[in-house]
Amino acid sequence: MTYQAQNNRYDTMIYNRSGRSGLKLPAVSLGLWHNFGGIDVYENGKEMIRRAFDLGITHFDIANNYGPPAGSAEENFGRLLKEDLSAYRDEMIISTKAGYYMWPGPYGEWGSKKNLIASLDQSLKRLQLDYVDIYYHHRPDPNTPLEETLGVLDLVVRQGKALYVGLSNYSPEDTRRAAEILRRLGTPCLIHQPSYSMLNRHVEKQGLLDVLEEEGIGSIVFSPLQKGILTDRYLNGISSDSRAAGPSIFLRPEELTEQTMDKVRRLNNLAAERGQKLSQMALCWVLRGGRVTSALIGASRVSQIEDAVGALDKLEFTDEELKQIEDILAS
Repeated sequence: MTYQAQNNRYDTMIYNRSGRSGLKLPAVSLGLWHNFGGIDVYENGKEMIRRAFDLGITHFDIANNYGPPAGSAEENFGRLLKEDLSAYRDEMIISTKAGYYMWPGPYGEWGSKKNLIASLDQSLKRLQLDYVDIYYHHRPDPNTPLEETLGVLDLVVRQGKALYVGLSNYSPEDTRRAAEILRRLGTPCLIHQPSYSMLNRHVEKQGLLDVLEEEGIGSIVFSPLQKGILTDRYLNGISSDSRAAGPSIFLRPEELTEQTMDKVRRLNNLAAERGQKLSQMALCWVLRGGRVTSALIGASRVSQIEDAVGALDKLEFTDEELKQIEDILAS
């Protein structure tokens, strides 16, 4: 059956301008880091992407190494685009990244011109696209001059392989330097992708949000639910089917300390008083004040996407609620 998007898909989603650019992004974006790779059920991924688009999520975030195996998330998304969503390409923001390990030898990772050009060409083939909307450098390279890496981002825009460029995991100092170089080249930095959550506030403490605001750069934050800790998943311990119960390198049991879980339970109670799930309140919290352009979520089922978008029905916090959250986090 041919997919047709819902006519009301833009009625309730909130779209925020990315920095001082002309581009707006949905307040909630969908990331394909997990659950969309070659080891996953393709039909489940298709169902999630369809539902996300029907809910007004126009931004889909990928990287060359997403899977597993590496590259398979791009391949699956490219297949889905061709089968289902090709008619809606101009309504979508599709991003990819390069910088982490992708193939053996000295050119398979980091930030050289050789790596970044080859990576993007490979990504476009897997995605079956002529261009991506945003191309990110995924992590800073300590051994390649910043001018070389950023010169590539400028080049791929001029070649028509990307419309905008972004950075991920850059420090405040390197972000400011990068913004200056890109501005001089004529391709401004559109967006920065750092991790950020109630339990991980380095972007505040180190001043990254201040730099982005001063430079007119948007932000899309990953892991706003802190690897699932800021949900009801672990309130009563680690279940046998959870990420923390297995050999995952992304969430280790030692991250679920009693002190952390005490905070999570108190936050969960506050969320219930607001009429929200904890995951919904956590998303609203990173979006508070307008300093974050979009919250990037992962999902393994449609209901998680629906919950995330539902959080936008109650974005605002009272001063008292914000104080309670600060007190809990400081305890």
